[in-house]
Amino acid sequence: MLNARSLTPQSANLSTPQNAVSDEQVIAAPGYLPFKTEVTKPGQALPRGACDCHFHIFEAATQDGQDFPLAEPRSYTPSPATLDAYRAMAGALGIERAVLVHPSVYGRDHSSFVHWLSLCQGWMRGVAVVHPDTLLSEIERWHALGARGTRCNALFDGGVDADELPRIVERVRDLGWHLQVLMDVDRDPEQVLRMADLGVPLVVDHCGHVPATHAMSSRGFQNLLSLVREGRAWVKLSGLYRLTPQRSGFHDTRPMVEALLHANPAQLVWGSDWPHPAIAPPMVDDGHLVQALLDVCSTAELQQVLVDNPTRLYWSN
Repeated sequence: MLNARSLTPQSANLSTPQNAVSDEQVIAAPGYLPFKTEVTKPGQALPRGACDCHFHIFEAATQDGQDFPLAEPRSYTPSPATLDAYRAMAGALGIERAVLVHPSVYGRDHSSFVHWLSLCQGWMRGVAVVHPDTLLSEIERWHALGARGTRCNALFDGGVDADELPRIVERVRDLGWHLQVLMDVDRDPEQVLRMADLGVPLVVDHCGHVPATHAMSSRGFQNLLSLVREGRAWVKLSGLYRLTPQRSGFHDTRPMVEALLHANPAQLVWGSDWPHPAIAPPMVDDGHLVQALLDVCSTAELQQVLVDNPTRLYWSN
């Protein structure tokens, strides 16, 4: 086992953040699990330039005189998860680039999002949460800092309403942004098809968030596979522990991941979903998440999913 807090990232671009707050300064509620501070080393090294396309930072404190308040209402209160801790985990596993996803618990307030992107330009990109009335000047500011998409969270409080998406898409289309959605694609099997017709790239979180027990017979998941096959949607191979009670191996999600790889590996990216907020115990080991990807991908697919595809999606404009 590797102690993540004692290791430095492998990439020189992951420079040490300044003025990071301590865990004690972060607002957290009992009952939500902290991330593991130790990670299991995977069976092989990741390719150079490997990218984690989905992670969060929770430092709800004051940074350089700025407050990062948590939103009301919200579906959960996160446990502390600092940038330093993320960088240590990433370095231990060989992750060199990352995509910060603005979480629902901060609501419309992007102060923390702006702070971390400003601090980590070069190795970090971001996905914001745009609303129909978000100022274009704000969206352009986020783009200059590295934001490349807007997220619709249909599962937790604090996100945007799906009915607002056409207006939101119009605000980000000219910047070349994508629409990222957190949804159970089986709740309304046709919804993912409608979203793919909005005129910007569609990125679906967590393999479509369908429970593994019935994913392969799910009409919504089959629709998602068709979109991936046609190059009309991207999927994040992330959050496997949200689809199954398993916390290692994730064997019952393997048919889903294999089906997505068979459909079109050029439309897939991987994300850790660190620090794994609001999940039932026990906490997942990030090394096991990486190993699950290694177990199912060929060398060529691993290069696509971890390096080439993230470069196209987040660094091409």
